[in-house]
Amino acid sequence: MIEFKERGILLFSKISSENNLYLKILTEKDEIITGISFGGSTKKKKNIFQIGYFLNTVIKNKNKNFPNSISAELSKPFYHNIFNDKYKLHGLLALVSLLNISIIEGQKVSGLFNLSENIIEKLAYEKKWIINYFIFLLNLLKIIGYDIDYQQNTSKNYLNLDSLQFSDLCNARSIKFPHLLLNSKNDINLENANSFFKVFEIILQNHHLNNMNLNIPTNYFKFKKIILNFLIKNEKHN
Repeated sequence: MIEFKERGILLFSKISSENNLYLKILTEKDEIITGISFGGSTKKKKNIFQIGYFLNTVIKNKNKNFPNSISAELSKPFYHNIFNDKYKLHGLLALVSLLNISIIEGQKVSGLFNLSENIIEKLAYEKKWIINYFIFLLNLLKIIGYDIDYQQNTSKNYLNLDSLQFSDLCNARSIKFPHLLLNSKNDINLENANSFFKVFEIILQNHHLNNMNLNIPTNYFKFKKIILNFLIKNEKHN
């Protein structure tokens, strides 16, 4: 029997049969492990296997022709604050959904776990986190192969959505890049947030997901909606 331990983030779960759960976990080694938690959907265990939770897992495999057997306990960070804040909760669900489509079993994306752990800790413990969340999304693009070097191009206002290069000139395939949004000293406004979401979505969908016949997950759009609605209400009151 093969047995090993891994710490990871639970990206996906579903009932596979009776009370068993099929699990997909991003490990500290930047790899995906899948397997079955026998009895994972029972009252005793289901509170452990919540999407986005950090887990200390024990993985066992008696035969390579059978799925892994996974048992787990909760690992730090613990973040009850996230579940009491609808913005943070939607942010976590969006984040995990994006991770779930960014890496497949057998693939390794170096730095993905640390990047994800860092932003989840900010969600859990910091009041002002949205700028860091936007930067996380750009770093996620970078780590899967789509780097837009906005930090070295702050004087250039436009990003070409085909070449992913910055320019002083605007054309049909360019968008005004929200440089000010990524400066934590500046307030967030609706225009900049809208621009950021558009940049992220076009790059992720057109440059990455279309190649795999995948679409941006629904949880991301739910998160985007509540953020933009908050900004709309905020601007109306100012």
